Amino acid sequence: MSTSLSSEIEPMMVAPTFLDNPYPTLARLRAESPVYWSDAWNCWLVTSYEDNMAIFRDPDRFGNSGRFNRVFGVLPADLRAELNALEHHFVRSGGIVHSDPPAHTRLRNLVHMAFTPRIIREMTAQIEAIVARLLDRVSARGQMDVVRDLAYPLPATVIASMLGVPETDIDHFKQWSFDVLQFQTTGHAAPDVLHRSQAALRSMRSYLKRLAEERRADARNDLMTALVKAEDEGDRLSEDEMLATCVTFMIAGHETTTNLIANGLLSLLRNPDQMERLRADRSLMPGAIEEFLRYESPIQRNRRVVRCDTNYRGKQMAEGQVMLQMLGAANRDAQVFADAETLDITRSPNPHIAFGFGIHFCLGAPLARLEAPIALNAILDRMPTIRLASDSLLWDSSIMRGLHALPVLF
Repeated sequence: MSTSLSSEIEPMMVAPTFLDNPYPTLARLRAESPVYWSDAWNCWLVTSYEDNMAIFRDPDRFGNSGRFNRVFGVLPADLRAELNALEHHFVRSGGIVHSDPPAHTRLRNLVHMAFTPRIIREMTAQIEAIVARLLDRVSARGQMDVVRDLAYPLPATVIASMLGVPETDIDHFKQWSFDVLQFQTTGHAAPDVLHRSQAALRSMRSYLKRLAEERRADARNDLMTALVKAEDEGDRLSEDEMLATCVTFMIAGHETTTNLIANGLLSLLRNPDQMERLRADRSLMPGAIEEFLRYESPIQRNRRVVRCDTNYRGKQMAEGQVMLQMLGAANRDAQVFADAETLDITRSPNPHIAFGFGIHFCLGAPLARLEAPIALNAILDRMPTIRLASDSLLWDSSIMRGLHALPVLF
């Protein structure tokens, strides 16, 4: 790696323009230093498809368990003591996304029993009804913010319904999720961000704990009841494991699909030839969804920890160092995807890794793949003149590829 590359890349990665369009910066890293140590982010960045796949397949060297240890380990003792609840959740609670085999295998088996494909398939009519209701609310206005009016409330309502959270409480989870995600933005989290994230996490866990206690006393036909009762050959989820998993469901269960719907629509609006092609032939929708996932990956990066001193691609990595799998960069790797910077809703094959790969492949992927086409088909059906209200758009973070708002006219 040249000194000039580092001196040029580091300022680009912390500039506001990186959120608007990270892909040129990531493309340069992928071409010149696909495994790169960033001082700005205090971690390794992996940008090529081949390397990301290799890391997914090697949990012995690159794991999930302990991937937030270093964030807390470098804090002053007094500040670390104040953040005990945040550290407990991300380091010691043992949720499904914070574990490796064999613990992860046990947890996934238990959770999967409460999150089956049959349950997902049976939600089709409910999702269609929610979409229709949300679009009915804005139809007379001739304009809407796609994020606020559809892309966020749809998956948030669905996952809340699955868990048994009343619709009136959904907005609490939106703010809590945002605050918790800010903690993960860089390797140098500021004290005020850490405290805000901890407060949000405490509120979320306290809410979910009360809900779990209610379901133990009064079982219902929802995911929370299934998680409370989840059992495999006498093994159960501990309360910590259950709460950590529910937090993951509430955050990932709506953030990913919100971004998929909004990013997918934006991609079509900016590529009118692709939109017209999709309007004319809705059988292309499943492939279009996969292309939206590749082209504007809803989750841009995945956090790993180096589990032992190791040499990878000639780079010496130390035990405990953080590695970020840059999924958005891998999904635009020209070594795998022809014309990778071009949106092509007929792309086939399309082996993107937007939902991860292997043992940590996203459990909620089937739900996202059900919700997004229902929402986008409804928009195409009901809004034949839909267009952007503004070309000035604000992206929320570099972890998620998510719009703050998507104003449209129709």
